[in-house]
Amino acid sequence: MGLILGAIALLSLMIWIGLVCWRGQFWRCDQRLDLVAFDQTALDQISQGSLRPYPAVCAIIPARDEAELLPTALKSLLQQTYAGQFSIVVVNDNSTDGTGEIAENLAQSQEYLHPLTVIHSTALPPGWSGKLWAIHQGIEFVQQSGQLSVQPDYFLLTDADINHHPENLLQLVTKAESEHLNLVSLMVLLRCQSIWEKLLIPTFVFFFQKLYPFPWVNHPQTKTAAAAGGCILIRRQTLAEIGGISSVKHALIDDCALAQAVKSRAQVSGIYLGLTQLTGSLRPYRDLQSIWDMVARTAFTQLNYSGLLLLGTLIAMGVVYLVPPISFLGGILTKNWTISLVSGLAWGLMSFAYWPTLKLYRCSPLLSCSLPLIALLYSLMTLDSAWRYWQGKGGSWKGRTYESSKT
Repeated sequence: MGLILGAIALLSLMIWIGLVCWRGQFWRCDQRLDLVAFDQTALDQISQGSLRPYPAVCAIIPARDEAELLPTALKSLLQQTYAGQFSIVVVNDNSTDGTGEIAENLAQSQEYLHPLTVIHSTALPPGWSGKLWAIHQGIEFVQQSGQLSVQPDYFLLTDADINHHPENLLQLVTKAESEHLNLVSLMVLLRCQSIWEKLLIPTFVFFFQKLYPFPWVNHPQTKTAAAAGGCILIRRQTLAEIGGISSVKHALIDDCALAQAVKSRAQVSGIYLGLTQLTGSLRPYRDLQSIWDMVARTAFTQLNYSGLLLLGTLIAMGVVYLVPPISFLGGILTKNWTISLVSGLAWGLMSFAYWPTLKLYRCSPLLSCSLPLIALLYSLMTLDSAWRYWQGKGGSWKGRTYESSKT
């Protein structure tokens, strides 16, 4: 038994050495749009004329029952300092809480320089997710209505719960223009205030970075592609080349599907996914259930609805996250100091890798030692995601349930 436990502990240690050293160093959290650097870059480029004329941008915001958060999100966009043509289209997705009226009241305000238009979504057709159908209608409206003097060079696809820093759009456009990128996305800072948010939200971001190492996403020669749906800037021409939003209409994990569609085209150049502390999500997760539902909604989708992948994932999570603390304590109890040393090193590497994400979210470094427990909770969420799918309840969001969305 001691040999088996020691072998598994050694395997866990080797995995963590591989994750820390060779998986794109995802844990460093160093793929970020820095405000000070970008202000200076933008000024330098503008003075040289490389951003003149400024590209035209249109933001598309799908909004379904977002009366509480939409005013703050919209005002943050209306207050962007971007000097180019910037317009906003809100697609009211059959809301029942006054979302449409709130958006229309803001559209009639004379306080802001950027124009805001509100349209109302039609019935959801088969094969579409609600969010993507709303985005599709917003883009179609912009391209066919003739309300804009010029067609936008970029679409900013963003959610109704995002509070944008005033310089956010300038940073996104500067990044895209200066590096000739076709898609620039930000993993916005998720809300991290409640006890459950502090415990689970940084881990969610850590796992996302491990699954899609940002340096690999940002390298044009790798196949890894991902985006964060809360903030995506995409060239209008690129979107047309991949077949528009309809090319990913069935996807529940629509942001990553869109990034994959862009990056997989040989004639299309790179994409970028980064972190930020300046633009953040307003969405509250006040209790365990709300975070649980958020993860369970798409976790099994990420595994392509495969029972074998689910089993492999649960075993891998156990080996990678649970074995180090269990074998560490077991080694101490049995006075097998070799096992304790090996498993302690694995646990230490795990905590070391998690610390930059905790620092990003301004959380206590002591939480790094709790990653095994948090991983157990996420494993249970993933198992629940599969159970919901098998019951025909997968992908439930704001009154809609998407029973099958295999790509």
